[in-house]
Amino acid sequence: QVHLVESGGGLVQPGGSLRLSCTASGSTSPVNVLGWYRQPPGKPRELVAHTTNGGRRDYADSVRGRFTISRDNTKNTVFLQMDSLKPEDTAVYYCNADVLNGTKWFHYWGQGTPVTVSS
Repeated sequence: QVHLVESGGGLVQPGGSLRLSCTASGSTSPVNVLGWYRQPPGKPRELVAHTTNGGRRDYADSVRGRFTISRDNTKNTVFLQMDSLKPEDTAVYYCNADVLNGTKWFHYWGQGTPVTVSS
């Protein structure tokens, strides 16, 4: 069982920045993918960005160029640097971890951290 602990959400003005972090613990296998999803009010959850333990990074079109995902493999920690924030970035942000154990994938979620972009 993998436990994810997130931090860094809050209230920020448009154009501002926030940095989210998430640490995965308890995995007996390498954490292959670490990423961030978000769920805006009244909308479904969507991918923001994710990164593999091999260094690949993928971003949603809506955040590419503004958000940067990074990872510390030694600590199983993933960061999301969010710059030039917009009101439409307001959402609950969830950390996600995907672990390949043998031939089966296991997916884990954090509890979510709210981000509000408002003046």
